Amino acid sequence: MSLDAAKPAILFPGQGAQTPGMGTWLCAEYPIANELFDEAADVLGYDLKSLCADGPAEKLNETVHSQPALFVVGVAAARVHDDLNPELAKKIVAAAGLSLGEYTAVCYAGGVSFADGLKLVQKRGEAMQACADATDSGMASVLGLDLEKLTSVCEECRSGDEILQPANLLCPGNIAVSGHRSALERLEPAASAAGAMKVVPLSVAGAFHTPIMDGAVEQLTRALEEVELSDTRIPVYSNVDAKPHTSADEIRQLLARQVVNPVRWDDSINAMLGDGVDGFLEAGTGRVLRGTIKRIARKTPTDGFGDQP
Repeated sequence: MSLDAAKPAILFPGQGAQTPGMGTWLCAEYPIANELFDEAADVLGYDLKSLCADGPAEKLNETVHSQPALFVVGVAAARVHDDLNPELAKKIVAAAGLSLGEYTAVCYAGGVSFADGLKLVQKRGEAMQACADATDSGMASVLGLDLEKLTSVCEECRSGDEILQPANLLCPGNIAVSGHRSALERLEPAASAAGAMKVVPLSVAGAFHTPIMDGAVEQLTRALEEVELSDTRIPVYSNVDAKPHTSADEIRQLLARQVVNPVRWDDSINAMLGDGVDGFLEAGTGRVLRGTIKRIARKTPTDGFGDQP
């Protein structure tokens, strides 16, 4: 595995990338991965390694489980990768993560310890699950519409006090929307009529990155105040403002706001490219983030580490 880049950035996936079997080969071949899963079991109070390895998928897909699972596998993949590729690891100049993945990025960049990062992710998952349980809501990915047209479609689908809005601005032609289930049920015909190629429901519990998650902000803010955050050794590009941050205080505030703000992934990638990043490594499970890079900057080299080779 080799990424031909002088100034690479490392990326971490978010919820939806989880799949039974994730992390299994890392644990089979690399002691550090096993050690991290053992530590995770102590923090979480259950056997995350078995859940990742064997599922069932329904349990792994629950927000309270998928978020810790993605965090642990992402950290494990990055640490194994850096041990195997020390010269490339020294070149990494920035980090970012999609939604939940931003916590993994902050941990990788030295902003929070593995144990404290996992505690935060566990509390984040619990708080978001509680908001999702309180309101019948969800998310769907819309392919083939630009932001302006999709925003108009969302307005058309809303009724009364319903929320439906762009939530994950992934890449050109791929934007996830989030909101009340009743409004989402009107989305497919309206989006198709507006020229969308496809509407794909997402495997998440609720309307993340909208005001439906307001109840999680107070809990997250309190949890973030209770853990020690440090300034990071490399900048982490925030989902909220698509800007690089190294200050612990700034990162603390942005992570608390992240669950109710749209994820500006497209803008973050373009900002990194503008700042000189010339390649991307996706660490963890899946290939979703590499797919977005191909839509944003097709000629930029990408690679991944974490899935079975």
